[in-house]
Amino acid sequence: MATIRKRNGKYQVQVRIQGCTPISKTFTRLDDAKTWARLTEVEAEQTGLPADPRALTRITVGKILERYRDEVIPKKRGREIETIIVNAMLRQPWCNRSLAQIDGAAFAEYRDARLQVVQPCTIKRELGILQHAFDIAAREWAIPLRSNPLKAIAKPGASMRRERRIRQGERARLYRAARQCRVKNMRALILVALETAMRQGELLAAKWHDIDLAARLWLIPLTKNGERRTIPLTRQCVRLLRVLKAGAVEDGARVFDLSREAVKCSWRRIMKRSALDDLNFHDLRHEAISRFFERGLSVPEVSLISGHKDARMLFRYTHMTAAHVLAKLD
Repeated sequence: MATIRKRNGKYQVQVRIQGCTPISKTFTRLDDAKTWARLTEVEAEQTGLPADPRALTRITVGKILERYRDEVIPKKRGREIETIIVNAMLRQPWCNRSLAQIDGAAFAEYRDARLQVVQPCTIKRELGILQHAFDIAAREWAIPLRSNPLKAIAKPGASMRRERRIRQGERARLYRAARQCRVKNMRALILVALETAMRQGELLAAKWHDIDLAARLWLIPLTKNGERRTIPLTRQCVRLLRVLKAGAVEDGARVFDLSREAVKCSWRRIMKRSALDDLNFHDLRHEAISRFFERGLSVPEVSLISGHKDARMLFRYTHMTAAHVLAKLD
């Protein structure tokens, strides 16, 4: 990293790090040159050298995002969704700007524009991906960023929690619309979601060898918090799964041979056909958890099924109706 050259009877020392401005100094004695070189190298390893602006002009934001998408995202459990998010962001005009030109103002403008069309939680996730990409670029890719431009801007606050329950009569409309769906097992996916409170990703990744129908237990080996959990199955869910398993090709096959995109498109058509408003697939998890409480299950029992480690997060998914509580009071 350090080089020493003798010129005109003096010793010129230069310390270099790729992507940074080199530091030079001249000495009359060789020992002094070597000592300064060693001390400067140690300091450079600890704090780095000043960033070279010319290196930042050669790298665009888009290049950082593309490398992040290709090298970092594939290691994540949510890689499918994050890949879609990054590909969408790569179409933004600020991706063509160099790292020397980009600042927090560009992303603040993007945040404000996106808030007009998406929920705060959506843009918060997008900004989180961008911030992590810049952190990785600085820490692991030796990109000489002066600072992370995402850390300076305000992130959207948490949106109001959803309290959407399936109202009286809506379940029948939902089932009728799902029965007409051309995508195989879409109706069964909805039914199982309402019986188990499982996340969509957990349902789509589930395999038959994880389910013990005789013991009425379902092992979920990979969850959002990284810990496996085993949930009990209702009798209605077991009956439904037995019907599905009769048509399974092999024990190691997936329970629902559906992609996220297929579920997304099918759900959109079901909502249009049933004329249900403001109901998304994740609301089925809210509905199932609320019903578990209405059946009289305790917080530890419901958390065993839902996988929540924090009771406060569990309560965000719980929307017991006032009518049900009133019936208990009477």
